[in-house]
Amino acid sequence: MEKLSEMLNFNARYAVYPVASLAAALIIRFVFLRILRKWARRTRTDIDDRIVAYLETLVTPALLLLILYSLAALLPLTPRTLGYVRNGILIVLVCLLAFYSARLFVSIFKSFETRSETMKRYLQPLHALANVTFALLAVFLSFRIVDLDLYNQGARIVRILGIVIGAYICLRVVNLAVAQMVRLMEDKDAATMSESEKRARTLGKIINSAGYVLIIGIAFTMVLSEFNMDIMPIITGAGIAGLAIGFGAQNLVRDVISGFFLILEDQIRVGDVVRINGTGGVVESIKLRTTVLRDLQGTVHIFPNGEIKQVSNMTKEYSYAVLDVGVAYKESVDDVMEILKGVGEELQRDAEFGALLMEPLEILGVDAFADSQVTLRIRVKTLPLKQWTVERELRRRIKNTFDAAGIEIPFPHVSVYFGDASKPFDLQFGKKRNPAPQPSKQEDENSV
Repeated sequence: MEKLSEMLNFNARYAVYPVASLAAALIIRFVFLRILRKWARRTRTDIDDRIVAYLETLVTPALLLLILYSLAALLPLTPRTLGYVRNGILIVLVCLLAFYSARLFVSIFKSFETRSETMKRYLQPLHALANVTFALLAVFLSFRIVDLDLYNQGARIVRILGIVIGAYICLRVVNLAVAQMVRLMEDKDAATMSESEKRARTLGKIINSAGYVLIIGIAFTMVLSEFNMDIMPIITGAGIAGLAIGFGAQNLVRDVISGFFLILEDQIRVGDVVRINGTGGVVESIKLRTTVLRDLQGTVHIFPNGEIKQVSNMTKEYSYAVLDVGVAYKESVDDVMEILKGVGEELQRDAEFGALLMEPLEILGVDAFADSQVTLRIRVKTLPLKQWTVERELRRRIKNTFDAAGIEIPFPHVSVYFGDASKPFDLQFGKKRNPAPQPSKQEDENSV
């Protein structure tokens, strides 16, 4: 070594030892990975493949860190500085091992999750638990490496880490709960997003935002208390500010809370035809603060959610087309019912309108005895928003069928006389009527 140093004109160990260590590390890596790959090829499960991939990723940085640890003694450092350097390398190695071990366990959990949806639901929370466990293990080993007093400074650091990790776990739980809620609302059609999915995503964003603010705020105040800072002014100021905002914006808070429950309870959805506080229209948008309707004339009505007292949804899940049919008293009610039943069957067989019906036409019976007609009520169950289309088609078919069968649909007659009563004007026929014939003078004399 001394002769080589004289030839190179510097201490040869600074070159020989690193090269020898690197060569030994490469040989160890090659042999180790070759043995692992042979073992993986002999098995049929995919777990060993994940373990081999984990070790292939880990072995190179681990060997490099071990080389640096052994070569640190070659550096011209004081014993105290050398101890710090080696402790730092060991801490990095421990954190690296903990990180890749957590990834290995998560990948193994995912391999089991692909087998069934039930197993996936129960194993997902273990992802965060594995990360937290290996993180705590890395922290504990790091404390042992630096010989930190766990009863004084170490206890404070452990509490701070516990607060941070606890906040992380709470956030993960909230995210998993929201994701599960969205997953339950998903339908089979992945191309389009249904209204239930939109509602679930909207509520999920609200819950996530509120959870982040609440959990991070609490964790921040707890960390400040660990540094012996008085957090009472912060809590008091936040309470007073919240109270002032609550009193000053109570209408806004009421609207937001009402909108949240309006979306959560699925009372109305975008596209429904509803009547809110006596005003009807199509729901164009549902927001946390307002609900927007557009009526038949195109007028837009905006309702603050806190002022919605009554909601009538006319298109939730299904609708009914209800008709009152009047016939003359001389007609046979039973015959009219049979004809209406035939009209309903004909409508159900229709290719266009039959797809809009959910059930056959239902004849409820005689509903009223009016002044000039007998009123029969019928109804048919339809798809949402299609009841008005079905009602119009039913009226057209009933009118044509009654005309063909000679069934009278009564209607009122009105005669109006203008000026001379001897020349009446009949509104029914739209022409003047001839006056009644007057007796002649000769007829009058004969009568006398």
